[in-house]
Amino acid sequence: MTDQTPPGPDTEPAPGPDLWTTIETLRDWLDKSQPIKGREGVLLRILKLSEEVGEVSEAVIGATGQNPRKGVTHTWEDVQAELCDVIITALVALRTLTPEAREVFGGHLGRVRERSLA
Repeated sequence: MTDQTPPGPDTEPAPGPDLWTTIETLRDWLDKSQPIKGREGVLLRILKLSEEVGEVSEAVIGATGQNPRKGVTHTWEDVQAELCDVIITALVALRTLTPEAREVFGGHLGRVRERSLA
């Protein structure tokens, strides 16, 4: 999609392995391959979120053609993919901080739902 209208929500569920199993696998893979370990490694993993959010911004600017020098350089599908990267990065960072990431996220989501939809 190259027009300036964001797409509607996708109604089909994503196939594949369980979300948290995949997050655990990604965290394990990153733990094994990261050059900086310990506290600094955790902080760098959390800072990765800033990079991913910047890529969302770049994709939105590119999808809307807001940079007149570049014009339309991205699609709304690119924006969707970058948002997914933010979510994955955040979940991996959360799992890095706590083995109870699923419960922490579920509890927080429940509290947000209660205060937002009450």
